[in-house]
Amino acid sequence: MSAPQGRHGLIVLLVSFAIISMGTGTVFALSVFLLPIVESMSWTRSDISIVAGLNWLSIGAASLVMGYVADRVGARVAVGCGGLILGLGLVLSSQATAFWWFAVVYGLMVGFGTGSFYVPLSAMAAKWFTANRGLALGVISAGMGFGTLVAAPVSRWLIDLGGWRTAMLLIGDAAWLVIIPLALILRDPPRASEPSRLGGPTEREYPVSRIARAPAFWALAIAHFACCAAHSGPIFHMVTHIADQGIGRMAAATVLGVSGFGSIFGRLLSGMLADRFGGKPTLVVGLTIQALAIGMYLVVRDLAAFYVLAVAFGLAYGGVMPLYALVTREHFGERAMGTAFGGVFMISCLGMGLGALSGGWFYDGLGSYTWLFVSSMAIGGMAVLVAMTCPGRRLVASPVAG
Repeated sequence: MSAPQGRHGLIVLLVSFAIISMGTGTVFALSVFLLPIVESMSWTRSDISIVAGLNWLSIGAASLVMGYVADRVGARVAVGCGGLILGLGLVLSSQATAFWWFAVVYGLMVGFGTGSFYVPLSAMAAKWFTANRGLALGVISAGMGFGTLVAAPVSRWLIDLGGWRTAMLLIGDAAWLVIIPLALILRDPPRASEPSRLGGPTEREYPVSRIARAPAFWALAIAHFACCAAHSGPIFHMVTHIADQGIGRMAAATVLGVSGFGSIFGRLLSGMLADRFGGKPTLVVGLTIQALAIGMYLVVRDLAAFYVLAVAFGLAYGGVMPLYALVTREHFGERAMGTAFGGVFMISCLGMGLGALSGGWFYDGLGSYTWLFVSSMAIGGMAVLVAMTCPGRRLVASPVAG
């Protein structure tokens, strides 16, 4: 990997990985908290699914807002504020006694805090790394998989030790202790290190005012929406679906962790492949594999098979995630990447929320997750078709003013 000012670029990458791991782990840990909360509070799976939906709506809003903030004042401010909000949301959630309270503080505050990380840090990584940019974005995105890998079993262990309230309180405290100090290390690369000032090819830059009117933006946003709508339900309801097959809850939680482990390698591998073959073709292949893996949940029933499927599914859904940032960067350029990718990611979060909500609705209405997996596979197939219309890399002789 090469980066301007080499060593600090690598430090920023590692810090970003750690922050993404902590933030994403807290969101996906809600699937582990689902059954303990339902049993202790007499809420339904649909109720917790509503909270997950609010989570992703808030993540989407934060992605757009904090992407814009990062473009204007830097990722350090966006990430630091996000860490403060995330920790506060988790601490307040641990004390919730009414559903509306839990929905507001976990659904909105935890979501907004978590949404303050991925887009600003991806935009920062794209600035630091001029070569191996796909791999760098893959490392950032791999933090999501690592967070899921660690958070699922750790959350289950903490719940077994002291209950879900104590577990959520401790995770909130950890968010403050980890994210806020790490945010202080972050900084953008010196302006003099930009490729255009070093004599390299000038990349096309879009003014912020034109991004939302570009057909390429909507192709990326819709593909990302369909992709997330396809995999969010199977991810969020994975632990409860496996437990419904008569498998122990700790074992079910470790399957979710294994899928996160698989997604780490998927993100890194797709980043390397995208550096060689381009973001768009790698995205289309990854989405195809994802749709097929989702369909396998209709037939898998034993623990060993769930572990194998978790690896394949993790490789697929993890592999496609960094590619949207890469394709956005390739097409829209560096100057407004935070805003452009923030908009794309915001729309994708609507898909994440829809998938999580639909799983609860299908289960409470039909008594199983069968139609969740059928619909998710179909939407995953739609994502493949839309991705084929996404833009490729664009370079021009001079930047677009604006």
